[in-house]
Amino acid sequence: MEQASLKDLEAVIAIARRGTFRAAAIDLGTSTTALSHTIAKLEAVLGVRLFNRTTRSVSLTDAGKLFVEQVAPSLQNIYAALEAVRSQRETPSGTIRINAAPFAARAIISPLILEFLRRYPDMNVDLVTDGKMVDIVRDGFDLGVRVAGLVPSDMIAVSLGRPQRHAVVGSPAYFERQERPIVPLDLLKHRCIRVRLPDGSLYHWRFERDGEPVQIDVAGPISLDEASLVRTAVLEGTGLGYTMEQEILPDIEAGRVIRVLEDWTPPYPGLCLYHPGRRHLSAGMKAFLDLARDISRRPAGSILRSMLKS
Repeated sequence: MEQASLKDLEAVIAIARRGTFRAAAIDLGTSTTALSHTIAKLEAVLGVRLFNRTTRSVSLTDAGKLFVEQVAPSLQNIYAALEAVRSQRETPSGTIRINAAPFAARAIISPLILEFLRRYPDMNVDLVTDGKMVDIVRDGFDLGVRVAGLVPSDMIAVSLGRPQRHAVVGSPAYFERQERPIVPLDLLKHRCIRVRLPDGSLYHWRFERDGEPVQIDVAGPISLDEASLVRTAVLEGTGLGYTMEQEILPDIEAGRVIRVLEDWTPPYPGLCLYHPGRRHLSAGMKAFLDLARDISRRPAGSILRSMLKS
């Protein structure tokens, strides 16, 4: 009887994880047609269908659910064994898959990821940005990057050592027409660029001073879900924007935007790398985490300069 290969098993898990053949094929570096043939061949070997397929959706059959429940933990054990062997290499090699919020990815791309690749030319990094939280184990990532308070409690976290901060800004042209807000409630008299969260809800701007938290449901002519778009709208004088400080600091320093309510936007816990507690880490993962710890100990000014170059 013909046996299923490890690649066949990986294909099933990828489709179950991603929900479509197309997305799974991208993750696996193959074509949708080739992946479909792989699954059809495996189903023929097993004598059962693993997926219900229509033109619009893919779902696991009962047999497919049982297959994934049994195979996924075994694959994790195989990956762990491979990592244990790779950890014996003197020179790290392989691929690290990282899931990060978009602003977090921009923060670490230059000081951490590109520096890591310069030090270890045999390594590859697959960085995927996602506005919503994902299960990094289920979705096949080695590491996640999120604000400290969002790291799942069952993960091992490595602080990147720098606090985050928001900034409220407007263009000089905008403030020629409007008085600057002094307290957060003044924002209710301003045109603001609203921020839409990944779940579709609108973000309430958050402030704090002397331990007093305030949330403002601002109003404005446009709602956006990407920091670079908010920056563009602010520069065009559309209204006030609320964004991460590192995203807009070069514009503040160059005078392209004016910052307000600075005393209401204190720093809060910064970014963390996080990963599941595995017994063995690959040499590449160890090197990446060691570099992250080293960067977290550097002076904040040198880290910020690296971030602004990216």
